[in-house]
Amino acid sequence: MAANNSEAVLGEGEGRGVKHEAGEEAVGEGKPAAAAAQAPAAMLPRSGSRPQLDLSGAAIHGTSEDRNPTILLPNQSDDISHLALDIGGSLIKLVYFSRHAEHSNEDKRKMSTKRRLGMLNGGRRSYPVLGGRLHFVKFETGKLSECLDFISSKQLHRGGVDSPSWRSGAQPDNIVIKATGGGAFKYADLFKERLGVSLEKEDEMDCLVAGANFLLKSIRHEAFTHMDGQKEYVQIDQNDLFPFLLVNVGSGVSIIKVDGHGKFQRVSGTNVGGGTYWGLGRLMTKCKSFDELLELSQRGDNSTIDMLVGDIYGGLDYSKIGLSASTIASSFGKTISDNKELSDYRPEDISLSLLRMISYNIGQISYLNALRYGLKRIFFGGFFIRGHAYTMDTISFAVNFWSKGEAQAMFLRHEGFLGALGAFMSYEKHGLDDLRIHHLVERFPMGAPYVGGKIHGPPLGDLNEKISWMEKFVQKGTQITAPVPVGFPATTGMGGFERPTAKGDILRSDASAALNVGVLHLVPTLDVFPLLEDPKKYEPNTIDLDLNEYKYWFKVLSDHLPDLVDKAVASEGGTDDAKRRGDAFAHAFSAHLARLMEEPAAYGKFGLVNLLELREECLREFQFVDAYVSIKQRENEASLAVLPDLLMELDSMNEEARLLALIEGVLAANIFDWGSRACVDLYHKGTIIEIYRMSRKKMQRPWRIDDFDMFKKRMLTDKKGQPYKRALLFVDNSGADVVLGMIPLARELLRHGTEVVLVANSLPALNDVTANELPGIVAEAAKHCGILRKAAEAGGLIFDAMAGIQDDLKDEPVLVPLMVVENGCGSPCIDFRQVSSELAAAAKDADLLILEGMGRALHTNLNAHFKCDTLKLAMVKNQRLAEKLFNGNIYDCICKFEPVP
Repeated sequence: MAANNSEAVLGEGEGRGVKHEAGEEAVGEGKPAAAAAQAPAAMLPRSGSRPQLDLSGAAIHGTSEDRNPTILLPNQSDDISHLALDIGGSLIKLVYFSRHAEHSNEDKRKMSTKRRLGMLNGGRRSYPVLGGRLHFVKFETGKLSECLDFISSKQLHRGGVDSPSWRSGAQPDNIVIKATGGGAFKYADLFKERLGVSLEKEDEMDCLVAGANFLLKSIRHEAFTHMDGQKEYVQIDQNDLFPFLLVNVGSGVSIIKVDGHGKFQRVSGTNVGGGTYWGLGRLMTKCKSFDELLELSQRGDNSTIDMLVGDIYGGLDYSKIGLSASTIASSFGKTISDNKELSDYRPEDISLSLLRMISYNIGQISYLNALRYGLKRIFFGGFFIRGHAYTMDTISFAVNFWSKGEAQAMFLRHEGFLGALGAFMSYEKHGLDDLRIHHLVERFPMGAPYVGGKIHGPPLGDLNEKISWMEKFVQKGTQITAPVPVGFPATTGMGGFERPTAKGDILRSDASAALNVGVLHLVPTLDVFPLLEDPKKYEPNTIDLDLNEYKYWFKVLSDHLPDLVDKAVASEGGTDDAKRRGDAFAHAFSAHLARLMEEPAAYGKFGLVNLLELREECLREFQFVDAYVSIKQRENEASLAVLPDLLMELDSMNEEARLLALIEGVLAANIFDWGSRACVDLYHKGTIIEIYRMSRKKMQRPWRIDDFDMFKKRMLTDKKGQPYKRALLFVDNSGADVVLGMIPLARELLRHGTEVVLVANSLPALNDVTANELPGIVAEAAKHCGILRKAAEAGGLIFDAMAGIQDDLKDEPVLVPLMVVENGCGSPCIDFRQVSSELAAAAKDADLLILEGMGRALHTNLNAHFKCDTLKLAMVKNQRLAEKLFNGNIYDCICKFEPVP
């Protein structure tokens, strides 16, 4: 660690952390790693206190016109450091932070809602955590100048081009950047000369462990197994994470027993690692790069070089001791008896034999150390792994073979960035080590069109600088570059082992696997929804996306893409720039669909909720803020015009008939969904009001799921005189859906004395209404309804007396409040493991949830269980989904009521 950081030294005994001396190579070069001397015990230092901030000041920071970052506690926003590096012998890994470019929106409504929900009475943290993104970038160390150009172009060493200090023109002196790896020493002078920064060196082993702990703690699908070409994600129990074995395979191998945060021992290692493979391979095959050597192995046949058990026993197994004929008895053993020179052997076969020899030995040595310490979980990472499927398969096979299936080899999706992440974590003021899993949302790179392994699409020029998820430094005027996919595994028959192959002989290795590593969005205002019955068992997706489901939904999304691009371009005025961005969006999103078809697990565990969110995020990354804005405005106005007549009609009914009419109205209005091709076709058959009336006529019971009578009993009998305290209404589409469906239902609950919270998207998605749009809609609706007006005033949605209100409505009694909160999402679906802190606070006193719409009540959460009464309302607007869920038909409806005792 750096000299100016104090160290907390552990006492003698079990669990001490063994640090790596600066003079000892962490990767095992120079001498056998197993014989390396162990250094005195020490923990990774952690700050004992964090800056104290003014929470009330944070609540009113900036104005809606300011372009400020999204910040939880912003008073020390400039204190965050934006960059950390891991400079190895082969690769430079960067982790850098960029701020969210969202507008501050702490208006009167939000302040009123937060005050009512008790969110301004002290915070949960006493240190700043900025909203923003963690980006991951790699460069070859031999191309260090490109790395320095990248840092300079984004001004990462000065806080980034979006920082207040950069915008003000301030030039800070004595800039210090955290760095680890041997290059932090070797290239320190060059960083000082080119960028004017000093590199503060962090211990390599400390950073490695800190980075691994952070990922396993914070990323839901970070760890995975890889056997027989199949990737399977593993959910790690945060309470059962330690101890584990961390095997870092660089040029050599370090084996580390991790007992906790800052508690670890380097227990073993070997000098036979990635450097051995690359060095011997270079001598024997004349390959000029590590990736080239790996690519050769894809086409190799090791049985021409390795001596197999079958070679010794006449093609038979040695079944008595459990060895198959295809088991390697001796790596390179056949070359002893062959009368051949090196040039007589295919380089492909040599590469594969080398890869298997080294991978099997790493797997065996790792398992023996796990056995020594009684550990079942072994995590592998490092330069040698680099996302190469066959390498992971080989290591997994070895661990499984020697442990007889009792131990498990696991790999990390961000494994190449462990050291850089650990260096980034060492900045004391981040507080990132205290983040919970729901504060980090992983997104994926967006600017990557390819077809058949080749880049296609027009040059995007300066647009490259606008696409923040393109983490490869691209010079102006060049095309967007893209990773290429890997094909599905194929059985080769060689060694009895399935070996993944790549289409067109294109290898998905370190350089081309960038799409596997997403950007981590830090959203410190996200929480687990407190009303989930069991968050650990919660799964938002109703249907798993197998290969057939992928194919179907990819076709649906692909067919919808031209119309979506047209609307996105129109929303920006149809300018040439908008058309150019629209084309780029279409190329990029199509590329991601193609990639997921090739490898469904490429981006982690992916359900329909993730697929739909991917589309919305891709739109936003190409600067399309709200593709349906004009359509939403038009439909809102048309629906508000007929709302007074609907309310009068409802008021003329008795209570029981009115409740049925309200539920029918919600289901009927849910037909207005621009995400459904069938519903879009209906728009050509009449006006919004005509379609709504037609839909109402078809709302005849019984519905496909019909629990209305149970809900009616709960509302009108069980709750008579003792209404629900607070209802959370999760709204769906703009226009008739919210205006003629959910607002009248909210009004009825208010009439019964129930507080109502309308929950809407934080960001636009298709024609879904957003939390920013809802107050204006409610205000317009309240002009014709005293119940809504008084409740909206009580909830802080309306502050000034409104002109044009009829006199007979002004004398309505003050009712319970009507509030609006954002859900923290920008997707048609919702994942209750990650909701806004506003929504989590609103849920505190809620005893009724109403989930409305296909995305929130069918695609997701149909089978979710909550701690309070829940009503799920939706029209099925997809024939395949209707058949899959209920053996039903398109336009079937569900009214699913799930009471708690």
